[in-house]
Amino acid sequence: MTSEPQRHPFARLWRSYLRKHLPWLIFAAILMIIEGSTLGALSYMLEPMFDEVFVAGRSDLVFWVGLGIFGLFAARAFAGVTQRIIMASVSFRTSSALQEDLLAHTLNLDNAFYQANPPGVLIERVQGDVLAIQHTWNTLILGAGRDTIALISLMIVAILVDPMWTLVAVIGAPLLMVPSLIVQRYIRKKSFALRDIAGRRTTRLDEIFHGITPIKLNTMEAYQKSRFRSVTAEHITASVKTQAGNATIPGIVDLSVGFGFFAVMLYGGQQIILGEKTIGEFMSFFAAMALAFQPIRRLANLAGMYQIMMASLTRIYGLLDTQPTITAAVKAPATPAALDVQFDDVNLSYADTPVLRGLNFTAPAGKTTALVGLSGAGKSTVFNALTRLADPQSGTVRLGGEDIRNWPLENLRSLISVVSQETLLFDESLRENILVGRTDVTEDQIAAAIEAAHVSDFLADLPNGLDSPAGPRGSNLSGGQRQRVAIARAILRDTPILLLDEATSALDTKSEALVQAALERLSANRTTLVIAHRLSTIRAADQILVLSEGRVAERGTHDELLSKGGLYTQLSALQFDSQD
Repeated sequence: MTSEPQRHPFARLWRSYLRKHLPWLIFAAILMIIEGSTLGALSYMLEPMFDEVFVAGRSDLVFWVGLGIFGLFAARAFAGVTQRIIMASVSFRTSSALQEDLLAHTLNLDNAFYQANPPGVLIERVQGDVLAIQHTWNTLILGAGRDTIALISLMIVAILVDPMWTLVAVIGAPLLMVPSLIVQRYIRKKSFALRDIAGRRTTRLDEIFHGITPIKLNTMEAYQKSRFRSVTAEHITASVKTQAGNATIPGIVDLSVGFGFFAVMLYGGQQIILGEKTIGEFMSFFAAMALAFQPIRRLANLAGMYQIMMASLTRIYGLLDTQPTITAAVKAPATPAALDVQFDDVNLSYADTPVLRGLNFTAPAGKTTALVGLSGAGKSTVFNALTRLADPQSGTVRLGGEDIRNWPLENLRSLISVVSQETLLFDESLRENILVGRTDVTEDQIAAAIEAAHVSDFLADLPNGLDSPAGPRGSNLSGGQRQRVAIARAILRDTPILLLDEATSALDTKSEALVQAALERLSANRTTLVIAHRLSTIRAADQILVLSEGRVAERGTHDELLSKGGLYTQLSALQFDSQD
């Protein structure tokens, strides 16, 4: 979606989403005109009803006047129901399209954006803000269209009865302007605060439900309830203040309209008593002004709702205007036959913290290169740089001699499979978690993948085999089972580069043996980079790189590094492997 920060948020909403529904909106507008004008027609008919029927005693007109009034209400009912159905359809379609675009745009943003914006905040942007707009703009268009037409028609009737009475009735209207503008600014300010608090509240819930197991194990229930209670108290305060602002505007209208009625009674009452005006004229005028009272109050209330909508729209377009800092080429180069990985004097920092400091190494194509080192040495950052989850400030990362920045991100990442310690499984069936949306895979290929990954070893224990649900974040499976599902997914991807991020560090001995066997099968003839804390799992690696403070401190095979007696030997000794 094109970024248009210079345009008014509602203008952008209209141009991008509402304009495509213009024919239906025009039809709904016509129905609004019909619905709104019936109030003016009703008040206009009161004059002949009183003067010609009741005062003059014209019994022959009773049926026709009554039929006319019934017809007005029938037309109002049809127009009101039909336009609400139309507007509901347009509203839901528009909000759904906006949510889809928000999600699509957000998925393209960098990891740095997600580090600065917790999931709850983003959920509130995509869901909460859009739903607030859906409700508000639907109410705004329906209310503004219908009530404006009703108010115009009623004021026309009032002017036709007596222009001076009308002028006297609206004499207090100018008093509305200044306090109304002040209250609207207050509402918008509080609406921004309310949306921010709602995001923090959703984040708190997201963290509680995702961390329910450690919360229970560490008896943190009271602590989490206290934190949620605190943010909820803020939410209540902000909500009450916003609603107080909303309630103030109709209150100001009430005072103005009440003063107008009082002035008309003082001025027009004497004219009725003196016979200068008929009862019918007064009833028609009184009905017009009385019926106008509610549209005026609703229109005034819409001013506050508009400010609430603008707060959400501003937040939404602020997100849509956020651009990724990692840019990519448009056209992919030809894929080299041999995809070796090269880091050439790579320097990469997170904020002001340097992680990779002039890193240089080559991981040969078709071979396994292991990365070891203490925490913070830069091992995971190597993977982030290779997959472009983070870009270095200087230096070059190459695949097959080609700068990875010359590839579109989708093409680059299609060359890489990742199996990590924290396996991402969705709350879908095992089959869906292995296929992840692919439709070009045969049953024979699936069977071969689950056999190679040792997934078939535990399928018989599941109620529906491959179609059994994995549960939220794979909670229906053990750690080893989750890893094997992830390996089966990587086997089906069949990419030339494989990244293994401590894939067996959290497993028991039996599960580790099975997963390690699957990984060795998966690594065959692929350019493989392995992050490992258990040095026993990388003894067969073709090359081991020992990282220290973002640089390669040592390199060689397992036996070569042990013979040097350096940092690798110290790491091995820490794991009681030095005797091997």
